[in-house]
Amino acid sequence: MSGLATRVRREDGYSLIEIMVVIGIMGVVGGMAVAQLATTRNVVRGDAAMRQVISQLNLAQQQAITQRRYIEVTFDTTHNWISIIREDTTTTTTTLSTTLFEGGAVFGLTAGLPDTPDAFGNSAATCFSNSTNGTFASATGSTKVAKFAPDGTLVDWNGITTNGTVFTTIPNTSPVARAVTVLGSTGRIRGFRWDGKQWVKV
Repeated sequence: MSGLATRVRREDGYSLIEIMVVIGIMGVVGGMAVAQLATTRNVVRGDAAMRQVISQLNLAQQQAITQRRYIEVTFDTTHNWISIIREDTTTTTTTLSTTLFEGGAVFGLTAGLPDTPDAFGNSAATCFSNSTNGTFASATGSTKVAKFAPDGTLVDWNGITTNGTVFTTIPNTSPVARAVTVLGSTGRIRGFRWDGKQWVKV
C-alpha cells in the first residue's frame, strides 16, 4: 500500500505555482537578454562606422604615398558616405572609391560630449584645423574634404599640415559616439570610443 502511495506522489508532477515561478524567471532572464542584445547591437554598429572611417583614411593615405599624388577624402555629411579622390592634375580628379555607412550610423556630434584627448576640435562632425588658419574644411554644401600629401601627411589646400577629427554617432539611441583623429604631421590615425564617461582609445 505504501508503495502505491509513493508511486502516486511521483506521478503528481509540478504544481501550477511552480510552473508560474519558472515562467516568471524565464521572462525576467529573457527581458534582460533582449535589453543587453539591443545595447550590444548599437555598440557593434558604432564600432563598424568608426572602423569604416579608419579604413578609408588609411587607404587614402596609402594611395597618396604609393601613387605620389594628393589624395582627397570627401565626407558627405548628408548622405553619410566617404569618397577617396585622386588629384590627377590641378583641374582633373579620379574617384577611386565611395563607401556608404551602414546600420544607421551618421557623421555627427553627440550633444554634451567633450573633445577627444587629442583635442583637434569638435566644432563640427568633420573638424580639421591648424595653428595658421584656424578651422579648415573645404566645403560645398554638406561635403567636407581632407587631403593627404604624397609623404602621407594631412594638409590643407595651401599645403599646410593640419590635424583632424571625424565624429560618428547613431541617432535616437543612448550615446553611441565614436571619433577618428588624424595627426597631420605624421599621418597617424586612431579611433576613440565614448564609454559613457570619457573617450577611450581603441
